[in-house]
Formats: sequence, structure tokens, C-alpha cells
Amino acid sequence: MAAQCVTKVELTVSCDHLLDKDIGSKSDPLCVLLMNSSDSQWYEVGRTEKVQNCLSPKFAKKFIIDYYFEIVQKLKFGIYDIDNKTIDLSDDDFLGELECTLGQVVSSKKLTRPLVLKNKSPAGKGTITISAEEIKDNRVVNFEVEARKLDNKDFFGKSDPYLEFYKQTQTGWQLAHRTEVVKNNLNPTWRPFRIPLQSLCGGDMDKPIKVECYDYDSDGSHDLIGIFETTMTRLQEASRTSPAEFECVNSKKKQKKKGYKNSGVVSVKLCQVVKEYTFLDYIMGGCQINFTVAIDFTGSNGDPRSPQSLHYISPQGVNEYLSAIWSVGNVIQDYDSDKMFPAFGFGAQIPPTWQVSHEFPLNFNPSNPFCTGIEGVVEAYRVCLPQVKLYGPTNFSPIINHVACFAKQALQQTTASQYFVLLIITDGVITDMDETRSAIVNASRLPMSIIIVGVGGADFSAMEFLDGDDGRLRSQTGEAAMRDIVQFVPFRQFQNGPREALAKSVLAEVPSQLVDFLNTMKLIPPNSTNPAPNPSGTI
Repeated sequence: MAAQCVTKVELTVSCDHLLDKDIGSKSDPLCVLLMNSSDSQWYEVGRTEKVQNCLSPKFAKKFIIDYYFEIVQKLKFGIYDIDNKTIDLSDDDFLGELECTLGQVVSSKKLTRPLVLKNKSPAGKGTITISAEEIKDNRVVNFEVEARKLDNKDFFGKSDPYLEFYKQTQTGWQLAHRTEVVKNNLNPTWRPFRIPLQSLCGGDMDKPIKVECYDYDSDGSHDLIGIFETTMTRLQEASRTSPAEFECVNSKKKQKKKGYKNSGVVSVKLCQVVKEYTFLDYIMGGCQINFTVAIDFTGSNGDPRSPQSLHYISPQGVNEYLSAIWSVGNVIQDYDSDKMFPAFGFGAQIPPTWQVSHEFPLNFNPSNPFCTGIEGVVEAYRVCLPQVKLYGPTNFSPIINHVACFAKQALQQTTASQYFVLLIITDGVITDMDETRSAIVNASRLPMSIIIVGVGGADFSAMEFLDGDDGRLRSQTGEAAMRDIVQFVPFRQFQNGPREALAKSVLAEVPSQLVDFLNTMKLIPPNSTNPAPNPSGTI
């Protein structure tokens, strides 16, 4: 019998007294969560943000995981001092880890343990605290916030303000959200943001919420500008014509200064509670995931007849391309009702004219590039391989734009009927970087995600750059992606592990990308019995 997910659990992580690995400043920690439920293979669930120059970080980004009562779900929290832009953590300083089970965290609700190094010796005085909370409420609060006349804390230039929202818990205030920093501005307008109602007030509209306003300093010594407390009931009175206004008060300044009024005013122009649909709401409500495969047939892969080539099919009938298609395709095909998958190649000379093509159907049938099931994709690849000449260059943008055309048509629908996932399998050397960046920025506004699996041992730094985990990807004209839609995974990391591990890692971000996009666009599941989410928060 398949395991039953009992509920979703939100984990909040903070650390104290971390090792200091940076000379001249403090460590810049990040927490990575690995999980292991069935075998000895750990896979990454997610990462928090990096907190600059801080040995006692409170991470704002939460981990949301499915809790299975009947499975021992092993967790490993790793803390790293991030010194560079690469996704790979092996080149960052390790600050300690904790291994435990989800059952332990859930049963103690708040778990504080010492961090240990790889050899199990203590990581200095470092500790980690994990709080668990069941997610029962799928409402979120959309905010639009600005401020005016904030105190200037900077000697040169003006303050660089950001806000932190805190939820009241039995054990004190817990960070729920941190806005971005607005540089050099005493009258900032922050980008619109959303906070799950559960994270902000546990669904209790009258529970106190604390908001702190800080001036950001790159050395980690952020200066407090001021604080105010409020509730959702009060915040919801906000409208664009009559914002809800709050005086930021700095108690130290108030004690010292006669006639002190405030350190600025925070103005909430929008505070709207809406129901968020979950991934399963969309899938069960009739949203189809359309899966397209694109395979790199460029010369850098090597001659397919040579055993050194990445396209060489072994006597057992496998190579890295086939393994990647199988493992990802097997998971995703369950979400596609017709199981018909368009499959393309790029970067080869194709018969009969031997022109180079950057989007040719593997079955050489442009009017019907569909293959039946993942078996059909594999078969089409095997038949196609000896008929083409590997060539170049390695252009990604034509195939991304091809799928984006269909995603754009799907956006004409008024409901969340379709979402597109493009799997690109490549040996990593990319030629049309500028065009690809533009194609991805354009696609970020459409119902689609891109998964890139890197085969072979090439330098994948360009792929890591496209996977915008450490900041927004921009086109060469400076236009920012609306969201991060690229997930890059090097195949070699999973070569010896079970097939499920690659799929888990590759597909990990797709549900949240789908949910974020469709909710942001206010698209509801096609067969939803509910009308559109009610803005007032009454569901």
C-alpha cells in the first residue's frame, strides 16, 4: 500500500554560536535540508536564504515537508558558510550538521541540539533550533507596503531599509517574513509580497504581529530604525485610498530624546487574504502537465559509435541520456493524461539536406512530434541517433521558445488547465547564452518550468547561472525574470544512486513553481467547485 501523507509540516530553523570561518568578517550561513526515507541515499529537499555576516542566524525561508506517520523520515540539516555563487556546497566552509528524524522534531515541536562536524565532534558551541508546525490553513496574505520619513542611520548616503514580520508564539517572537532591502531611501516602497496566514498569525486575526524596520549593513550590524505591533484585523482595514499607517518607534531613542515622535511611518496599502490552491488542488482539479524532452546532439558529445561518447549506447542498452529520460519521465508521465510526449533534438545535421537544426522531432515528423509514453521517447531516440550527424552550435533558445509558444496559448484559457515542463538534457557547453537568457526571462511569465540535466563531466557553471537560486536571472537588456523557472542538476551526482533520487531532485521545484505561478495569475483549477478565491479571506 502506498504511504499516506498525513499532513504538511513547516520547519523553521535558527542557529546560535556558529563557528566563524571568515577572516575580517563573520560567517555567511545557509541551511540545507537533506532527507532519507527508504534507503541510504540522501537527497536535497531545499535551502534557506544566506544570512550575511551572522553567527546566530534566524532563517526566514521555511522548509515544507510531507509528514508520513508510518515512515522513518531521516533529516539532516547542514549549515554552510557561503563564499561563492556556485550551487555546489563542497567548496563552501562546513559549519556543522544535525541528523534527526521528522518524528523527533514533530513530537518535541521545538528541538534544540548541538551541531556536529563530519567526524561527529562538536562544531564549537554551535547549536541549531528547529520548530515544527502543521500547515492547516492554506490562506496567504498579499501585502503592499511603503514607508516615509524613516530615520537616517547612515553617515554617508541614506538608510537602506527592510522590514521583518514576526509571529507571536508561546516561546517568543518567530520570524515569518523578511522583505528585500531598498537601497539608499528614507521613503521606500517594497515589492509586493505574500506571507502564509499560518506563518504570520496561525490564522488568528487578533494575534499580535510585530514588525521591525532595520537599516541594512553589509557587515551584519543592522541598525534598528523602529518597531510597531499590530494585528491582521487592523492590517485588513488598509486600502490604497486610505492606507493603514503605523508609527515606527525606537524605544532607546524615545527615552533619550525629548519630544520624540517616531522614527518614520510604515504605510500598508494592501493587506488581502486569499485562498492558495495547493499542487494537489490543481492536479486533482484537472490541470494537465505537458512534458517535452529536448536532447543535445552537438559534436562535443563525441562520436556515438565510440565508447567514450556520451551518446554511446552500452551493450546493456543504456547511456546517461537514456537514464535521465527514464528517471524523470517515469515520474512526470503520471500527471499527463494522454501520455503523448513531444521529443526534439538540437545541434545536429539532419537528413535529407544535412542542414543544422536546433529543434528537430526525434521521429522526423514535424506535424506530429509526439511519442507514445516514455518508452516511445526512448525508442525514437535510439532510431534517430544513427541517422543524424552530431554538429553544433549548442543553442537552447529555439526549443525554449518553441515550448513557450504553446504555454502562451494555454494562458488564453481562463483556468489553470495546462502547465508545461521542458526537460533539456545536455553536455553543458552553451553557445547562445544571451538569447537563452532572454527566452527564459520571457518564459518566466508563462505556465512553464525548465529542467536541465547536465550529462558528462563538463563545466556546468553556465547552467548554474541559469538556475536563478542565488538571485534573479536577467536578460542581457537587464529585464528580470518574474520567477525562477530553471532547475539544473548534474547527472553525475546521481549516477550510482537509485533512479528515484535523480527524479526527486530534478522535480523537487516543479510543484512550487506551478503553484506560485498559477496562484499569482489568479488561475483556479478547471474543475474547481469553488469560485475564485475570496479576497476577504472567508473561504
